[in-house]
Amino acid sequence: MRLRLPTLLLALALLLPPVARAQAPAVRVTDFATGLERPWGAAFLPDGRLLVTERPGRLRLVGRDGQVSAPLGGVPAVEARGQGGLLDLALAPDFATTREVYLCQAMLVQGGALTRLLRARLAPDAASLEAATPILDATPAQEQGRNHYGCRIAFGPDGALYLSTGDRYADKQRAQRLDDLAGKVLRLARSGAPLPDNPFAGRPGARAEIFTLGHRNPQGLAFQPGTGRLWQAEFGPRGGDEVNILAAGSNYGWPRVTRGVDYDGSRIAEAPSLPGMVDPVMSWVPSVSPSGIAFYAGEAFPAWRGSLFVAALNPPGLIRLTVAGDRVTGEERLLDGPRIRQVVPGPDGLLYLLTDEGRGRILRLSPG
Repeated sequence: MRLRLPTLLLALALLLPPVARAQAPAVRVTDFATGLERPWGAAFLPDGRLLVTERPGRLRLVGRDGQVSAPLGGVPAVEARGQGGLLDLALAPDFATTREVYLCQAMLVQGGALTRLLRARLAPDAASLEAATPILDATPAQEQGRNHYGCRIAFGPDGALYLSTGDRYADKQRAQRLDDLAGKVLRLARSGAPLPDNPFAGRPGARAEIFTLGHRNPQGLAFQPGTGRLWQAEFGPRGGDEVNILAAGSNYGWPRVTRGVDYDGSRIAEAPSLPGMVDPVMSWVPSVSPSGIAFYAGEAFPAWRGSLFVAALNPPGLIRLTVAGDRVTGEERLLDGPRIRQVVPGPDGLLYLLTDEGRGRILRLSPG
C-alpha cells in the first residue's frame, strides 16, 4: 500500500530549505553523573567542575570524577509547578575574578508567576551562593498557567547578557506586544538594565530590554563561533519547532506565523510566513521539542566542528545540525533517547547531556 504525506504537510515541507542527512563518527555514551532530579542548566567552572541546576529548586556541583555534591546553600525559592522551577544558569565572562553567576527561574509574585533573572556570587568554597539578587522580572506577572518561561541565558561577544522569555502560554499575543517582556529575547547589561543601543530603546510604549519578539517558548540560545551570530531554538505547538538566527529588532512571528497547529488540531495562524516577519532557518513538522542548543568547537570530534547540537525532548534524543554560514545543510539524529534538556560542550572536547528525568543523569559523549 502506498502512503502519501498529507497535502498540508507537503506544502509546509516545500517552504523549507533542503536538509541532507549528515554522517558523523561513532560515539560512546556513558553516565558521567547520576542522582540528579530534572537537571536543566549547567556551566563548567574554570577548574573543570560542573555547576548544575535542578528544576525543583536546587543547585549542585559535579566534580571532575562525576561525584555530585549536596545542594548548595543560598539558592532562592522558586515556583516549581508546571514547567517552572530553577532553570538556566550562566557564568559571567570574568567569573575567574568576580565569581558572578546568573540564574533564571520561575517566580511567584503579586499578580501571578513570571520569569526572573538573578545575579549571585559563588562562595570561595563553592558550597553556597552569596548575595543572590533579582535584577529583572519579565513583567507583567500572569496568574493563569505555569508554562512557557523560556529562561535560557547567553553572554554575547559584545559583553551583553541575552535572556529568552516564553509567551507564558495562556495568552499567545503577549509575544507580539512591545510593552510586555513575555515571548521575547532580551538584551541586558549585567545589572539587568536595558542597553542604550537596543532596537526599541527610546520608543514610546515599548520596553527597552527587547532585542527580538514573536517567540513562543525559546529554550535554546547559542552564539556561533567565528561569526558572532546568535542562534535560537524554540518550541512550536503541534509541529513548527524552530531554529532561528536573531537580528536586532526582528519579529519571528509567533503567533501570527507558525508551521504548526494547536494541540486540538485547530489552526493558529493563517500562513507559515508573512512579510516583515523572519522565517526560521530550520523547522520541524512533526515536532522534536528542542530545548538547549550549543555549537561544537572542540578537538575530540574534528568532523563535528561547527555543528549545532540540539537537545530534544520529544521524540527524545540529540540532534546534530551541520551549518554553512547562516544555513542548515544537514541533520543527524545521534541518540534515540532519553529526553535531553541541555547539551554542554566540555573543556575536554567532549559533550555532556542533561537528561530530563526524575532520576536525572549527565551523559558524556566520547569518541567510539
